[in-house]
Amino acid sequence: MKIAIGSDERTHLTDIVLAELKQRGHQIVTFGSLDENESEVDWPISSSKVALAVATQQADEGIVFCWTGTGASIAANKVTGIRAALCHDAETARGARIWNHANVLVLSLRATTDAIAKEILDAWFSTPYSNDEWNLQQMQRITELEKEFSH
Repeated sequence: MKIAIGSDERTHLTDIVLAELKQRGHQIVTFGSLDENESEVDWPISSSKVALAVATQQADEGIVFCWTGTGASIAANKVTGIRAALCHDAETARGARIWNHANVLVLSLRATTDAIAKEILDAWFSTPYSNDEWNLQQMQRITELEKEFSH
């Protein structure tokens, strides 16, 4: 799977997640501080670049980071078609995949330990989107909201 990943800071956590993705056999596209060719690394820029890569199918999914994760989540969710989920534990990641069809994982640089990050990645990559009628209706409603409120 091709994963776009970006952060405003390169930290021990980002390096752990990059190593985990490589170990799991994913192809990686980096943005922000994780790409040595990038000059602009602020969280709105790095997160939106990851989201755009996912929305335009240059990547299958994305992962973004910022100190709390909130700003990265907000920025990524500004891109049409993106459902970024801030996950602090594996169960939240599982639910984000099942019920929200999340396609961008958001992690807090401050609050996420190495062990929790690995558990979140396990849940994220092993949990398929739900395709039951009710859940598909909810995803259709999200699509309709995007159309109604996009400029």
